Amino acid sequence: MIKNIIFDFGDIFIDLDKEIVFKEIVKFGGSANLSPEIMALNHSYEVGAITSKEFIDGLALVYPMAKPDEIKNIWNSMLLDFPDNRLDFLEELSLEKKYKLYLLSNTNELHIQEVIRKMGLKKYTRFKNCFDEFYLSHEIHLRKPNTDIFEFVLHKNKLNAYETFFIDDTKENTDAALNIGIQSWNLQVGAEDITELKTKLKDA
Repeated sequence: MIKNIIFDFGDIFIDLDKEIVFKEIVKFGGSANLSPEIMALNHSYEVGAITSKEFIDGLALVYPMAKPDEIKNIWNSMLLDFPDNRLDFLEELSLEKKYKLYLLSNTNELHIQEVIRKMGLKKYTRFKNCFDEFYLSHEIHLRKPNTDIFEFVLHKNKLNAYETFFIDDTKENTDAALNIGIQSWNLQVGAEDITELKTKLKDA
């Protein structure tokens, strides 16, 4: 029986355009592909191992034609809308008190600041208040798909894996959760929506 639900954030609640960063950075002499150097920089930033300034400075070395503000704007341009119907659904789910709700997101400092700006503090606060706990990778210094981030949430909240359901749009992340016994839904962006969650829980 499912008692706990862990949600990803990007492309689950807030829509993303993950390709726009690569499209835009090409204008500044960048590549449309992620280099190992940029991957490592991003991973370090997502777990809070480097500051926002260090992250932007690191990207500026890779894209010297781009100014720091241009890099920041391009980086944040992947964040799109947060449809109201998803927030309404989440608030209703929270009010039912049937499940413990958790957010677990690989979200960096620049992105969460931009999310708050785009959503507005009132709407963001409504969103955050739906959860029993709200975990962002840069604050807890762990990231998906590493197993330790799931073990952290389970241990911290005294949850049983088999009573826990996880939703993420990245298969690598849901596979990692499945490997430690957490039931998972790899949501297919564009074909499925988080508002269909209750149908998925019937099969869990």
